[in-house]
Amino acid sequence: MVFELKDLGPLNYFLGIQITRTNHGLTLTQSKYASDVLHRFNMENSKPTKTPSCPSTRLVPHDGVTLSDPTQYRSMVSALQYLTFTRPDIAFSVHQLCQFMSHPTTTHLKAAKRVLRYLKGTLNFGISFTPGLLTLTAFSDSDWAGDPTDRRSTTGLVVFLGPNSISWSAKKQSTVSRSSTEAEYRALATTAAELSWLRTLFKELHIYLSHILVIWCDNVSAIALSANPVFHSRTKHLEVDYHYTREKVLRKQLQIGFVSGRDNFADIFTKSLSAPLFHAIRSKLLVDSSPISLRGDVENSPAFVKKKPKPTVSVKKKPKYEEEEEY
Repeated sequence: MVFELKDLGPLNYFLGIQITRTNHGLTLTQSKYASDVLHRFNMENSKPTKTPSCPSTRLVPHDGVTLSDPTQYRSMVSALQYLTFTRPDIAFSVHQLCQFMSHPTTTHLKAAKRVLRYLKGTLNFGISFTPGLLTLTAFSDSDWAGDPTDRRSTTGLVVFLGPNSISWSAKKQSTVSRSSTEAEYRALATTAAELSWLRTLFKELHIYLSHILVIWCDNVSAIALSANPVFHSRTKHLEVDYHYTREKVLRKQLQIGFVSGRDNFADIFTKSLSAPLFHAIRSKLLVDSSPISLRGDVENSPAFVKKKPKPTVSVKKKPKYEEEEEY
């Protein structure tokens, strides 16, 4: 079969994602889409916030008055979900909002609008891809019993290909963990499965990764559990599925390393952080107008980025941020 093709030139815009080529590599942003979302919900003139969610605060089901018409809330959250393709910094906030799609309240709507206000001040942020080593490295974290309603933990992970973040996730665990070690171990299993899938994908693309995949974790007990072939009686309640991680370690296909909690990039996917820590981690995942270098054990990992390329679009006027407030 023969098909006619037309060369449209270099890719610049595709499905709401803007692709900018620089001397450093590629930059993917959704500035136009984000602007359209702000205009759709009459938030284009709102004051920006420093973070997408209030630090140390979790949403609960029955806080506030139930919305008589949840259409606006559902449409708003759905639009925010699409933005997480190039904005990992809002992944946890959107993850929280998605849990209340069936019965949203005024408090949930206010939280969604806060994310939009955060986007107002960071419209030009996005994901950058620069040349580097073909090494897969991941960060894993868990917020033990962080949900105040059902006490389930949240798994956060981010995967780097060389210096570039290529995969991230914020997801509530399916069962309640009886200890922080169990919660972290479940997060390790999820991260290990993500790395294995990516390695298989690269193999189908004829890109073979011969190095041992590394996961950085901030829980010493979970790291010891992943490498110890003899399980203590206190860990017998763990499901067999999560022994997957230990099997990978014993086969020398996976290595678990320790990283301090403040240097764990996956922390941004498990909880609402204070503005300084949030901005520090964000600068490692996104194109940021003011890069911040984290220091610590993670500097020796392949995922640590000492230099970030300058953003393609500069913001001349710094927006005024409103004071930190509750949702």
